[in-house]
Amino acid sequence: MKIQENVSLKEYTTFKIGGPAKFFCVVKNENDLIEAFNFSKKNKVPVFVLGGGSNILVADEGYQGLVIKMEMTGIVHAEDGDVVHVTAMAGEDWDKFVEKMVGMGFYGLENLSGIPGTVGASPVQNIGAYGVEAKDTIELVYVLDMQKDEYKTFTNNECKFDYRNSIFKEEEGRYVVLSVTFKLNKKGRLNFGYKDIQEAFAVKRIKVPTLKQMREIVLDIRSRKLPDLRKYGTAGSFFKNVIVSSAKAQELLAKYPDMIVHAVNNKKVKIPLAWILDHVCGFRGVKKGNVGTYQNQALVLVNFGNATAKEIIDLAQKMVDKVFEETGIEIETEVEYLN
Repeated sequence: MKIQENVSLKEYTTFKIGGPAKFFCVVKNENDLIEAFNFSKKNKVPVFVLGGGSNILVADEGYQGLVIKMEMTGIVHAEDGDVVHVTAMAGEDWDKFVEKMVGMGFYGLENLSGIPGTVGASPVQNIGAYGVEAKDTIELVYVLDMQKDEYKTFTNNECKFDYRNSIFKEEEGRYVVLSVTFKLNKKGRLNFGYKDIQEAFAVKRIKVPTLKQMREIVLDIRSRKLPDLRKYGTAGSFFKNVIVSSAKAQELLAKYPDMIVHAVNNKKVKIPLAWILDHVCGFRGVKKGNVGTYQNQALVLVNFGNATAKEIIDLAQKMVDKVFEETGIEIETEVEYLN
């Protein structure tokens, strides 16, 4: 393993934005990881572990610490009747992993097709899409606890999963995910809860879709809603969806009768923030200089070329202020800012 200096992080993120890392290295096994942490301790510099770089915005000034690019790979599985326990190393590409599971006929991850990033990020962010979250199938998460300098395995309950959140995000910088074990099924049920999925199958006149067809539909929906990473710099949805009290939702529905709402429980309601940004605030498809929002999805901030982190942050702040002005809701970013 080699420690490099002043490495540009721009090409290591899907936003294609950001300055250099003071120190940078690639780890392919646990020995590399330990060596990297020993270097950080010796040189008294902070550490940031980078996966696919699909959910971060790097500051224009870069990062004055050690960036560890996680490239530990490998997948193993064990079958117990119809239940399949699959362990994937943190550096595995997420969508290629999902594609492999679908190809093997294992149910559970198909609705999470097309999400950029690595397996290691899935429990941290509790990634989710189209009615499914990573927590629904995660069984165990194997980590290195940097605070105690020891390895630990978390069960699903111990991960304290919540909407786009987990103990790994709450205690940011403490745990490095090394591998994730998923509990999948050879005779699972497909999740049709999402409206777009129902409509897509209706158009194709498919009444009993296969696992492979579900993945294809999800990939098709994503391709229409989200920008092509080969053409644009983006980190996908920049903000989290909104969860408010039922009383607040009723207040907003009185003002915006067409607003979409989804009950979380008898006290809370989820509102798709994209609807608010689009129909209430008029942010879909806006462009100012090098930045803007995607023409098909107001939640997605885009680098149209040579954008700076400051430009992205300025636009995001305008969106935060406008949503609060119109609805009284304080929205939160989903993308992590590295500075």
